[in-house]
Amino acid sequence: MSLMPDTDLVAAIRGRRTINRFQPRPVDPAIIHEALELARWAPNHYLSEPWHFYLIGEETRAQILDLNSTLVARSKGAEAAQAKRERWSAIPGWLVVTCERSEDPLRQQEDYAACCCLVQNLMLALWGQGIGSKWSTGPITREADFYDLIWVDPEAEQVVGLIWYGYPDEQPDSRRRPASASLVELP
Repeated sequence: MSLMPDTDLVAAIRGRRTINRFQPRPVDPAIIHEALELARWAPNHYLSEPWHFYLIGEETRAQILDLNSTLVARSKGAEAAQAKRERWSAIPGWLVVTCERSEDPLRQQEDYAACCCLVQNLMLALWGQGIGSKWSTGPITREADFYDLIWVDPEAEQVVGLIWYGYPDEQPDSRRRPASASLVELP
């Protein structure tokens, strides 16, 4: 028996999945803007609101695909690069979330955590509209050339993730271990 009421929020938290394959149809930008408006209500210390959003258009997307193909070809070969290019080319929506950098290590950690909460809010808001997402923190998001392509100064902002979104072409099954497996109750 669950003490949590069966609500849309509970269903969204339990039902949301990382989506790897999307339908080819685009998502209305108004839905993304609305989801970002909701996501920004994430907890953040001192109301610092340290996040920034970069909606990736076709030109920048093509440049990111080129950069990633070059990186993958160097490490895994041309065939792997082409396969990844094809997979990434099928993703309809691209958004980058960044976090403002701070010289104070504690503030940086708090702000990064706030941005992670924002991304979770974003993915839940999109899921509630039937839109799936994938939060990527892959190697490309740490490349200096990637920062150049999205017009971000890496000294001022840190990429929290490249968020891919679209209407799911699949909905993977997922399991989680019970919270009791990670819970330590102290006296």
